Parts: sequence; structure tokens; C-alpha cells
Amino acid sequence: MIVRNDYIEKLKPYIEVKLVKILAGIRRCGKSTILEMLRNELLSRGIDEKHIVVRRFSNEDYDSNYTSKEMYDELKSVIVDDKKYYFLLDELQEIEGWEKVVNTLLEEYNTDIYVTGSNSRLMSSEISTYLTGRYITIPVYTLSFKEYLTFKKKSRKSINEKLFDYILFGGFPLVASSDFNVETTYSIVEDIYNSVVVSDISNRHQITNIDLFNRVVRFVVENIGKTFSANSIVKFLKSEKRAISVETIYNYLDWLEKAFVIYRCKRYDLQGKNVLKTQEKFYIADQSIKYALFGFSPTSVASMMENLVFFELKRRGYEVYIGKNGEKEIDFVATKRENKMYIQVCRELPKESDREVNNLMEIKDHFPKIIVTLDDYAGGNINGISVVKLADFLLGK
Repeated sequence: MIVRNDYIEKLKPYIEVKLVKILAGIRRCGKSTILEMLRNELLSRGIDEKHIVVRRFSNEDYDSNYTSKEMYDELKSVIVDDKKYYFLLDELQEIEGWEKVVNTLLEEYNTDIYVTGSNSRLMSSEISTYLTGRYITIPVYTLSFKEYLTFKKKSRKSINEKLFDYILFGGFPLVASSDFNVETTYSIVEDIYNSVVVSDISNRHQITNIDLFNRVVRFVVENIGKTFSANSIVKFLKSEKRAISVETIYNYLDWLEKAFVIYRCKRYDLQGKNVLKTQEKFYIADQSIKYALFGFSPTSVASMMENLVFFELKRRGYEVYIGKNGEKEIDFVATKRENKMYIQVCRELPKESDREVNNLMEIKDHFPKIIVTLDDYAGGNINGISVVKLADFLLGK
């Protein structure tokens, strides 16, 4: 098992804290492994193995008729003394009413509870009802480039070659843990995607026109990193002789978000200093999903670079926006407490007169301004703007 230290470090401050810790992310992004790592961390602290209770509530391990009452009875039965029990509960969103069970265990027993899940039931109103102020959500993403390199440490390829593989094959741990060829990789990723679309969205929301739903999803995935609206999707489908309402499109986008397939990036007006409700963009949980559905194209690398930068900023705890400065656009405005940075992403090293440079030059505050590029000659700065290679940015250099 390759340890993903960043997640353990995020969890450590909350160990022993009377909060439910929720690890949420797309299927197969590594949540179960993080729970296993947490178990090892607890054991290293001298906690008795009998007081660490691990349960996986996936469809494969539990009957679909398994109830929250049965769940409560099962978990309560392991508590046989007054010492603290550590519950590591994997994929329990499949159990209707799990929130009540977890709340009771938290309130009435000496427990420390950790939960993972991969769909919208982790974000339901039931959490607000039963766990108000008593839970913390830790997003889990597919592998960062830094983590990917730990999976590939035995490879003799150069950093640039590994970066290209990372762009091409993505960061699902199952894929990174072996040396699959392109066909096998995308077959695995497509299976993950299909399980999300079928189990977490289509079945749960009882979508009857699966073909139309899939067409909408494909449109969204194909246009990752581009500005589009629900109306533009409706018009596009109308051109294909398919009718769908704007409200249905909004529902589909919401369900894709809650299954952690796509992530919304809102637009921020730098002059008005407010978040705008229009012209949002979406980014995809892992770039390999797009390539699994549409195949790899060199012309898509620029948008996938944006995708990688967006998620790297999210991993580092930044709130990420698209920047609007008058008529100019900044790819990303990243904020964290009092810190802020402005980032442009471009495939080739820009010149002083290029859009990426000019748009950043017009921002007059003192916060860092960065251009991220694939160009091997990147480094130094242009008019005070740092120019950084993509690999260095992803590695935090």
C-alpha cells in the first residue's frame, strides 16, 4: 500500500475530536485506502485493534435490503466496554438513514467516527438535520502528480515523460498502480465512469431516457474548461432533433456534481469584488474520463492542463474562481484566507505581448501572478510575473 500522506495529515488534527469526519469523492479515488492508512495510524498510537471497527457498506458486501436499524444493532454490538471505539465506515451512503445511526453513536457512546462516500447522500439535508455542527468534510481527489510519482518511483522515465503519462492516463490509483496500456487503462476508467453514471445517478434519480442523459453528460465532458450554459446545451440538442428542458439540464449538472464527476468553478468579478452567477465553467474529476470517452487528442492538452491546475489548487485548500477583470479573463483566482494568487495556463511559453501576460499585468495589487506552461524553457519571470513549468507547479516548486 502506497501511503497518501497528505490525507493522513489532514485527518490527524481531527483524531479524537467529537466530529464525524466525512471523506467524499468520486468512486475509486482511494477513499478506502485512506481509511486503511488511518487504521494503521491509530494502531501506531497504541490503540487496541479490537476498538477499531472497520465496515464497508458497498452493494457487494451488504444486501440491498440492509436497514439502518440492522446497521445500528451491528455496530452497537461491538461496543463492550467504556473505552473509546473508532468507527471507520466505508461507502455507507447506500444505507438509508445512516445519518441517524452515526449521530446516535456519536452522541451516546465513546466513539470517534470516520465516514466515506461517493454520492449525493453524503450531502443530503439529513446531514444538516442530524449532524449540524458535528461533522467536517474532507474532499478526496484522484492522485496528484506528486502522489502519482510515488506510484511510479520504480520507473526510469524522466519527469516530463511521467507528466505526459499522468496527463494521458489520469490519477485513479488502480490505473497508476500498474503499467496498463492505453486500451486497458481507458477500459478501466470507462467502467468507473459507467458505475458512477448508472449507480450514483441514473438509478438513484430514476432517469428514464438514459440515451438523452448520456448525450448531455458527453457534451459536458467534451466541453470541460469551456464556458457554456444550460440554454446552450438545449440548443445543441435541439440541433440533433432532441428535446430537453433547461430545468432538466440543471438537474443533470447538479447530480453530476453530487456524484463528484464534475466540479463547478464560478466567476469572480475583480472590479466589483463579487461572485457572478453566470458564465461558470466545469472541470472533470480526472482527465482520463474525457480521454476514455473521446480518445486522446493533442488539441485537448491545454484544457487538461487547466483541469490539472484547478484540482491542484483545490487539493491545497484554495477557493478557486475564474477571474473577470473588465473584459479580460484570468484563468484562475485562488484564495485562501488572506492569501491570493492569479494564474494563467498556457501550453507554450508566452511572449511579453501575449494575452496571458497582458491580462495579469492589468491587475494592480501585490498578490503573486503566475503563468503555468508546458514549455521546457519556462522559468524566471516576465515583467514580474512568475513563469513556471507545469511539473514544477504541480510539485509545489
